[in-house]
Amino acid sequence: MPKNSKAVKRELDDDVTESVRDLLSNEDACDDSFKKSSLIVNNHEGEGKECDVEEGGSDGEEEERPAWNSKLQYILAQVGFSVGLGNVWRFPYLCQKNGGGAYLVPYLILLILIGIPLFFLELAVGQRIRRGSIGVWNYISPRLGGIGFASCVVCFFVALYYNVIIGWSLFYFSQSFQQPLPWHECPLVKNKTSTYVVPECEKSSATTYYWYRQALDISDSISEGGGLNWKMTVCLLAAWSMVCLAMIKGIQSSGKVMYFSSLFPYVVLICFLVRALLLKGSVDGIRHMFTPKLEIMLEAKVWREAATQVFFALGLGFGGVIAFSSYNKRDNNCHFDAVLVSFINFFTSVLATLVVFAVLGFKANIMNSKCVALNTNRIVALLGNGVDRSQIPHHINLSQANQVSAEDYHQMIDIIRGVTEDDFPSLGLDTCSIEDELNKAVQGTGLAFIAFTEAMTHFPASPFWSVMFFLMLVNLGLGSMFGTIEGILTPLIDTFKVRKEFLTVGCCVLAFSIGLLFVQRSGNYFVAMFDDYSATLPLLIVVILENVAIAWVYGIDKFFEDLKDMLGFTPFRFYYYMWKYITPILLLVLLGSSLIQLTMTPPSYSAWIQEEAKEQTLRFPPWGIVVCISLVVMAVLPVPVVFALRFFNIIDDSAGGLSTVSYKKGRIIKESARPGEDDDASLIQGKSPSEAPSPMPGNSIYRKQSGGGGGSPDADTAPNGRYGIGYLMADMPDMPESDL
Repeated sequence: MPKNSKAVKRELDDDVTESVRDLLSNEDACDDSFKKSSLIVNNHEGEGKECDVEEGGSDGEEEERPAWNSKLQYILAQVGFSVGLGNVWRFPYLCQKNGGGAYLVPYLILLILIGIPLFFLELAVGQRIRRGSIGVWNYISPRLGGIGFASCVVCFFVALYYNVIIGWSLFYFSQSFQQPLPWHECPLVKNKTSTYVVPECEKSSATTYYWYRQALDISDSISEGGGLNWKMTVCLLAAWSMVCLAMIKGIQSSGKVMYFSSLFPYVVLICFLVRALLLKGSVDGIRHMFTPKLEIMLEAKVWREAATQVFFALGLGFGGVIAFSSYNKRDNNCHFDAVLVSFINFFTSVLATLVVFAVLGFKANIMNSKCVALNTNRIVALLGNGVDRSQIPHHINLSQANQVSAEDYHQMIDIIRGVTEDDFPSLGLDTCSIEDELNKAVQGTGLAFIAFTEAMTHFPASPFWSVMFFLMLVNLGLGSMFGTIEGILTPLIDTFKVRKEFLTVGCCVLAFSIGLLFVQRSGNYFVAMFDDYSATLPLLIVVILENVAIAWVYGIDKFFEDLKDMLGFTPFRFYYYMWKYITPILLLVLLGSSLIQLTMTPPSYSAWIQEEAKEQTLRFPPWGIVVCISLVVMAVLPVPVVFALRFFNIIDDSAGGLSTVSYKKGRIIKESARPGEDDDASLIQGKSPSEAPSPMPGNSIYRKQSGGGGGSPDADTAPNGRYGIGYLMADMPDMPESDL
């Protein structure tokens, strides 16, 4: 063995475990030196070649791949992507609808059986191959390369309407700087002779009217376009401008935004929870929420909805998880990340549920008090005409209807009902139950823009809380949008080598142009259509194919070897059986049940009828059904198309073949081996693609810091990860090379 081999080996770090210091490490001051580096390349003919590589490097050479500046930044990005609007307005609704606290049991079970294994799989694949979704699945099996394109299409569809919701939140945010809030009460119409309340508002409520008429100016059906809503068009432009500016430099710019967009919602949720708990009736809401209805747990529908929520809560299949993890250090403990992010997501959903039902409990008490006062006045009017004075308990003072308590009112109602019996319904008296108010299940935009806004009008200092709430929604939406857009940009940049800035701007301009469909007067109906049909089935199919590709095409045993090499330990055997048997079967069952549900319920949407001032379920017109089917087909189409092109050799499997690069954690060493030197510890050993495939295109390389000069190796070395990635891209004799 040559004498310098030991010296070189001494420079290498052994695999180390994850540490708290690594997780919390801040961005490095030396980041600029990382962004430009010099690559020494051994091509297949064995001729050494040195080239300077900057971001968006030249064709034919391996460009510098961006990296997270710290582990915390990466975790916040994954949390920001997975924790979205669904945690705030979908999970609480499902929890209430499906058995209260008992719903958490099937959710947790399915999180462990489906969520964490699949999330871990996507993190590991992205981190190992270090490419976006197109490159990852094309590498695993060229015939399955369409999986990545399908993910990109779904991401684009979701981004189109998701940013519209951010635009709605921006509009409400901009209108919240008023006292009183503009949706506090119904507007009045004045004419020469009288002043009256707008009929549409009088028939519904102030917040409902403001949402449908002032904000959306909604048409009566999807067939009535009605032209653009200029207020929402401006808000949509603002939303896409924010996304474009945050994403234009990739993770170097969006990663810094994550510190605010991922953490701010937690500050708001905690503030809301503390404030709500101090309000009358909040405990009623929380008690109602977590009173378990165990019998509901036995229904298959509860498990199906829990599985669907787990699936979408973690952002599986979008490609954003793979894209974010592809910028990681190769020896990062992605198993720890998968478990951590999954449970952060779960506890965020529980926190949001506490907040929502504490606020709804407060609102229910207010609505109940109004109901009691209204019906007490009705009882006063009915005295001697259906209700006898002797039926009223002596301690109740009917002259002050507003001061009659709910308990006294229920006592009166029970007596009147007992005396009148069959005639009671004709009296028109309501029972005024807090439970009935809380059982009015609301979700989605109905929760955020109607129920929650109504509750906030009764808060002290309501404009402040309204500003905080809608700013939180904007941040939750942006965090998810960053991951969704990254799921589009990263695979395309990796595959087609286009400049990130041009692609980002082009993507945002195209999405805004198509997004004008969602800001016309009928736009809300198109949002509902895309939400129901553009993602559910395609994403299920994508994730099933991902699971099958790893477990059965690539090979679960080989994948476990790669994980051991990457993590430094063998993952629990639990994942072996999950990936190979349990998870694919559960996903197929979920896909089958989703298909059955879609076929049994004809495509429909909830329309707002202006004259009646209420929602009405309408069926999509024939062209609408065609659009629904087209959304599903277009999203899934890349999978069979790419498979057919590869199968019939229309596209050669070897096209764009990848050369060998293997990785080892260590220090960046400014030393190249002399040509012809037989050194088993050499940092450069050329190898042809046929000898050992690699996920990294180009030739065998190692990274040498530019800015040159001589100096001892110690002066130029840095701990692993100091410059963001910190890999030695070389074939190391002490590292068993995996199939990846």
